[in-house]
Amino acid sequence: MEFCTRISNTLQEMKATLMMVMVQIIFSVVNIGYRLSTNDGMNLSILVAYRFMFGAAFIAPIAFFAERKKRPKLTRWIACYSFLCGLFGGALGQNLFLKSLTLTSATFVSAMINLVPAITFVIAIFFRLEGFGWNTSAGKAKVFGTLLGIGGAMLLTFYRGPDLNLWHTNINLLETTKSHQHPSTQIQNHNLVLGALLAVCSCVCYSVWLIVQAKAAELYPCPYSITAMMAFWASIQGIIFALCVERDWSQWTMGWDIRLLTASFAGFLGSGLVFPLVAWCVSLRGPVFVSAFNPMMLVLVAVAGSLFLQEKLHLGLLLGGILIVGGLYIVLWGKGQELKKVTQLVPEEDRDKGIEVVVSGRSGSSRWSCASRKDLEASERRDEARISQTLTGFNMIL
Repeated sequence: MEFCTRISNTLQEMKATLMMVMVQIIFSVVNIGYRLSTNDGMNLSILVAYRFMFGAAFIAPIAFFAERKKRPKLTRWIACYSFLCGLFGGALGQNLFLKSLTLTSATFVSAMINLVPAITFVIAIFFRLEGFGWNTSAGKAKVFGTLLGIGGAMLLTFYRGPDLNLWHTNINLLETTKSHQHPSTQIQNHNLVLGALLAVCSCVCYSVWLIVQAKAAELYPCPYSITAMMAFWASIQGIIFALCVERDWSQWTMGWDIRLLTASFAGFLGSGLVFPLVAWCVSLRGPVFVSAFNPMMLVLVAVAGSLFLQEKLHLGLLLGGILIVGGLYIVLWGKGQELKKVTQLVPEEDRDKGIEVVVSGRSGSSRWSCASRKDLEASERRDEARISQTLTGFNMIL
């Protein structure tokens, strides 16, 4: 009996970790499915449109019933923010991402997507939403991690090096899907420079989306509803763009094949199921814990690509991936130190008394007025909701 209780307690402690591992496995399967669908000749823009249509159909009923009693009034600003979220985080970002995938490999774009935190930091500095904070260890870590990630992306792009023949299988799923290729959509020859440029543009779109979504979450603290609106706008934008670039109506028809499987899996599981799982993990263990699992997708896609797609692993990919992942963790460490410093600078007794506290912010000293412990806790809950919305939405898109 004691042994069973011990196992149950261990599983309870590992529940969040197991959920995040499952999330990363789902993302890896989505990326592999993208590669197979484009190899089958499916138009990239149509694939994006179908994904967000499936995603909107899944998340909209959940948002309607889960948040029907606490949903605030929908304003024009919220509609505008959700439109921009659908554009940068949905239709435009995903089209650039998939185009880069066809020019490079699933492993390559999985490595490049880890640049999003670093690019977000650079954009935030440009718009004065963040400061360098060079006088603090956290600020130095963010700058160094950003430079390390950019250096890893350049190494990944311009240096190939010798191939790493770690294992060899006779399985190549690309051979099973190439018989239906459409001349205008078939996978093109590898072009690392152009593919890397498109991947970076995709990361910039996601970074802009994170900043816009953070503002939207402040005004409309309903994560399911705002994600449903984002998926709705992304599906509309994706359909319009796909109709402009693809005039062959046969491309819109899907049978019981890899195209339908990828679009439905990416929409229902990659978007609909992953969203509540990540939201639950954020509420249980925090946003830094969730972000730490993102590079795991790179490892899973690299292994799956070499085993099932005959993608070659080379030294430049390995070294560049290590630098990008290392830079990601350094940036996350810096952000974690900043959040820890802010929470420690307001003493417990000051929260109860509601006195005015002076702290050193990212651009100098700033004065915070804590009216009461209740007000401070409410502010902390709003900040946690905004961070949770940003992270869960980002994971949903990928």
